[in-house]
Amino acid sequence: MSVLRIATRYAKSLLDLAIEQQKLEPVYHDVQVLASAVQNRDLVLLLKSPIIQGDKKIAAMDALFKGKLDVLTLAYVRLLVEKGREAYLPEIAREFVSQYKRYKRITTVRVISAAPLSEEVMTALHGKLLASHTTSDQLEMETRIDPKLIGGFVVEFDDKRYDASVINKLNELRVEFKKNLYIKEF
Repeated sequence: MSVLRIATRYAKSLLDLAIEQQKLEPVYHDVQVLASAVQNRDLVLLLKSPIIQGDKKIAAMDALFKGKLDVLTLAYVRLLVEKGREAYLPEIAREFVSQYKRYKRITTVRVISAAPLSEEVMTALHGKLLASHTTSDQLEMETRIDPKLIGGFVVEFDDKRYDASVINKLNELRVEFKKNLYIKEF
């Protein structure tokens, strides 16, 4: 079975269980903690190691997270270890966050600009995106600086991309000049 399919199924089961037990927000917070924890190379190696037995992995996860995570989330991590799916924890966490945002109707918008954008520009962009009805009613704005854009910005969300950068306009001009519309073709 593919990693994406495994991550999707396990994330969906956790999401459904959290909704059923009315613990969605604490579990979401816990999954974010787990997602940041699995950025640690040593923890990932521990989880992926076929040599380390499941009970030792459970003990390690208990030592790291007991009292810090909700009982439901900790039981879920134990279940992953018992089923031999602990190696997929980073992918499952990422997929859970994605499904949570879909459930809560939150659209993550990435804004990449050549220089930091002012608060007025970000507010205007937020308003334009909401008015366009191409996003959900709740927006989560992520910003990133990329000097290679020279000027302007790029907006990405879902599977859409709006590129209003100077480098993109220069590339479009380069393509137009290569066409050379003034040479008659036979």
